[in-house]
Amino acid sequence: MPLRLAFIGGSLTSAVGYTHFNASRLDGHFRLEAGCFSRHVDDNQNTAQTYGVATERCYADWRVLLDSERGRLDALVILTPTPSHAEIVIAALDAGYPVICEKALSTSSRECQDIQAAVDRNRGYLAVTFNYSGYPMVRELRRMIREGKLGKIQQIHVEMPQEGYLRKDANPQDWRRHDYAVPTVSLDLGVHVHHLVDFLTDGLRPLEVMGEQCSYGAFPELIDNVYCLARYQENLRVQAWWGKTALGYRNGLRVRVFGSKASAEWHQMRPETLELADNDGINFTIDRASNVAIVAREIRYNRFKAGHPSGFIEAFANLYEDLADDIWRYQRGDEDRNHFVYGTTHARDGLAWVEGITQAAKNRYWTRLP
Repeated sequence: MPLRLAFIGGSLTSAVGYTHFNASRLDGHFRLEAGCFSRHVDDNQNTAQTYGVATERCYADWRVLLDSERGRLDALVILTPTPSHAEIVIAALDAGYPVICEKALSTSSRECQDIQAAVDRNRGYLAVTFNYSGYPMVRELRRMIREGKLGKIQQIHVEMPQEGYLRKDANPQDWRRHDYAVPTVSLDLGVHVHHLVDFLTDGLRPLEVMGEQCSYGAFPELIDNVYCLARYQENLRVQAWWGKTALGYRNGLRVRVFGSKASAEWHQMRPETLELADNDGINFTIDRASNVAIVAREIRYNRFKAGHPSGFIEAFANLYEDLADDIWRYQRGDEDRNHFVYGTTHARDGLAWVEGITQAAKNRYWTRLP
């Protein structure tokens, strides 16, 4: 039986709602049965109709949904703007619901501690959706690093340039027109960068960061570019840039990993391939059909054969398959959980990382992380 979901937020006019709707259904593991999709009546009702949610299970207030849907759902998906996450997530956990929350989990690491307290007192379930690690070639790269194929990892360079704040038609959502304990651009993009480094290195921790922040776009009151140098455990160095004023880049996410034996590069605009170079001077490309690929050749990542590219929705669906597996384990009481699913601690660490970068940028010196 598919797991039963409700959405809080995630209307057709939201940034992520339709993506979550399609990704959650792609492999048949979830069914959306209820929701409070928007504070706007027409938007809420139109979304329910499009998503196939019965009128009587479309709620005008998320609190009424929590009261009315007890015992009828397997999980709630929180898709509201980030500043509202903490209140809704804590209320949902206290009401006994397993929770899936869109990143960033909150606007600060302190709020994450409050959320963790709610998880603990309810013995609850909470997962945060970091979807870029759902790409098969990112998971293939992780395998290669873990198996030592690249040697000792020395450098990782991650960049996530976008153009939205410099386009003539720039019109960010209201909540994105304010910076919080960290710039909104770091809540949008920086936590993804932290996640990818953590994911690829199997949890190596950042020790110190140096940062720089600036504004180049149409909203001078907002930070829209962040630059970071970071020292990690095991003598790893990380260089990162994320921003929203790089014209020509819809989403230029790129990851480059340099090891003592080989290097690798993955670009989200070419998600099906992984570029590799070794210390014999050989450069080569692999994809899902390559014999050297192991993870990316698994059946679950090949809804259709290589040569017919998979993309963003499929990567998100891979994460939803992991979430389904993780929720089933939670329901059975298994202590061994799905290692592709991340919760409060990881989300808190990501926010602490971007908070450290923000502090370093203000003080203009290396900042040691907790």
